[in-house]
Amino acid sequence: IASILASGDTRLPGLAPQAQLYAASVFEEDAQQGEIASTVNLVRALDWLLASGVDTINLSLAGPPNRLLEVALKQVKSQGVVVLAAAGNGGPLARPKYPAAYDSVVAVTAVDMNGKVFRLANRGDYLDIAAPGVNVRHAVPGGGFAASSGTSFAVPFATVAAARLRQRDPSLDVVASLYASTVDLGPPGRDDIYGYGLLRP
Repeated sequence: IASILASGDTRLPGLAPQAQLYAASVFEEDAQQGEIASTVNLVRALDWLLASGVDTINLSLAGPPNRLLEVALKQVKSQGVVVLAAAGNGGPLARPKYPAAYDSVVAVTAVDMNGKVFRLANRGDYLDIAAPGVNVRHAVPGGGFAASSGTSFAVPFATVAAARLRQRDPSLDVVASLYASTVDLGPPGRDDIYGYGLLRP
């Protein structure tokens, strides 16, 4: 995700290679569940990011609802920081995923290069915006590159768009501007598949 956002590698440059990127590690190994992101780690990460002065936060993760995280994200929004998160990859019939489904967060779904929604992307009235997220190339640990699909890989595109809007005009309502700039896909207006529509470059 970091490489999609801000890689300076000329072989596969990131969307904003000159950006100052703060990466918070929230995952840990659980003996039974594997790699998980705990609520405590997420809240600590949000606190650290706020203290670091970031204005846009990319959350390429999804899980069950959590009251503590919901409160923390409301606090983040009250500070004027835009938070964008993955809508989830549970398929059309899956329950809403969080933190994307919270009102304080921009929920991002994934589409392919033809604007078709990712087949495993969640659906629902909480979806806000669609962005490229199918066969997205990125760096991998240890060197080299790979291509992956999922709503997590779409979030960086919307995050960079939001950050650039904020940089261009700090007084702008970034979220409203993002939604207003989309290309409508699917049923007219906001829908449960694409939200307001496809992110415009």
